[in-house]
Amino acid sequence: MPGCGTRGCVAVPPYAFALGAALGMACDAVFGDPRRGHPVALFGRAAAAVERVLWRDDRARGAAHTLVCVGGAAGAAAVASRLVRRRPAASVALTAAATWAVVGGTSLGREARAIGGALAAGDLELARERLPHLCGRDPQALDGQQLARAVVESVAENTSDAVVGALVWGAVGGVPGLVAFRAVNTLDAMVGHKSARHRRYGWASARLDDVAGWPGARLTAALAVLAGDDARGAVRAWRADAAAHPSPNAGPVEASFAGALGVRLGGTLSYAGRVEHRAVLNGERGRPVDVPDIERAVRLSRRVGVLALAACAAGRLAFSYAKGRNA
Repeated sequence: MPGCGTRGCVAVPPYAFALGAALGMACDAVFGDPRRGHPVALFGRAAAAVERVLWRDDRARGAAHTLVCVGGAAGAAAVASRLVRRRPAASVALTAAATWAVVGGTSLGREARAIGGALAAGDLELARERLPHLCGRDPQALDGQQLARAVVESVAENTSDAVVGALVWGAVGGVPGLVAFRAVNTLDAMVGHKSARHRRYGWASARLDDVAGWPGARLTAALAVLAGDDARGAVRAWRADAAAHPSPNAGPVEASFAGALGVRLGGTLSYAGRVEHRAVLNGERGRPVDVPDIERAVRLSRRVGVLALAACAAGRLAFSYAKGRNA
């Protein structure tokens, strides 16, 4: 084998990503996010430190911030992958660890169910207290139905951001792809919003997140059609309403979830005192979100995650074998 030297080496098998990603998803299902020393939290602290050094109200500085943070994370992952490239078991283990670190489907479901439980018990204050664990929306002015709607919307969007998108880029780029996507998504959450401080500085992070999230969002929407209770409704809402959403990626995901669940999403919402009036998704056929719809959304999210794992693993395997035949 070229490049293996006189002792030879064992190439990383085509199934390494599929097996590693499946193990990582299983760890997430059993354990949820790591309790201490979470790599995403460590990345966030490092990114905040870089921001303190680089910040100016300037797009170029923000682009440099994005390059340093995302490039540094992806570069470290690439080095780690290279170190284990001739050891199949170590490669599978690294992929499993990276997958466990970057996906967050179990924690997403737990937080959504905690809010749903508080709403079912009539404890609006507890539900409002927990909502920021899911999204940056201002919870204080929300009633029970609006809180339930916010949770379902967050479950839909984060199914793409915290599960499917990472698997897509993992299938494309292995461990560096997994890590780079999570770095992009985390950085967007930190600086990619339209606050006075980050409107210009976070521009590059927000645009990069739009690009990185595009394929995962479309796959999430397509899988919601397959996994939901109403395939025709999901397709109808996706086609009719997705483009009206201000986010090019959240639009297809939230619209397909709305149609699949038979509910209305979107409308007026508030972020840090800033009110937005968004288009209603699935407005003609959907009903208002109710508390039990939170559990339905979590179950749909879980099914979508399993299907995404299967699709991404199969795609990676197919590409590897096709490449091997053409070599």
